[in-house]
Amino acid sequence: MSTHMDTDDRRGAGVSWGEVAAAEPDLARTAEERFAAYTHHVLATLRQDGSPRTTGLEVRFLDGELWFGMMPRSMKALDLRRDPRFSLQANPGEGTTMGGGDVRIVGRAVEVPEDDTETRARYAEEVEPPEPFHLFRTEVTEVVRTYVEDEKYLVVQVWKPGAPVRTLRRT
Repeated sequence: MSTHMDTDDRRGAGVSWGEVAAAEPDLARTAEERFAAYTHHVLATLRQDGSPRTTGLEVRFLDGELWFGMMPRSMKALDLRRDPRFSLQANPGEGTTMGGGDVRIVGRAVEVPEDDTETRARYAEEVEPPEPFHLFRTEVTEVVRTYVEDEKYLVVQVWKPGAPVRTLRRT
């Protein structure tokens, strides 16, 4: 999906999901698999007073972008309109095994305007959300995967735009 935005129009160092996948295909694939394993995930936004808000959310990886669709005037949509920063946590699943590890994506959400009917129509054709809806395209600033290796090490992989994945192992 094209959002008709030039890179110069983006604020800060966030990148599209397609750019994450091009830079670190294995990490991106693992993240997509974790998000595909369950329907609902946890989105953290900032309330008007600056305190955190966590809410459930369905996400979509489509055409090189990570998208958030939301009900009209939902609190999380209003939060993102006011302050676009977010942290998205993949549903860990049942129990404590977290198959594939724990994945978190951080960035900014940019609302697709109502008059971008082409982008909104392509999203709606693929996702079939209830109408009307807010639609946000994300600009990713960090991807973190945490998992257990050999039942011995806690492994944390951290990726930020312009840098390779940093891997930390702890016992």
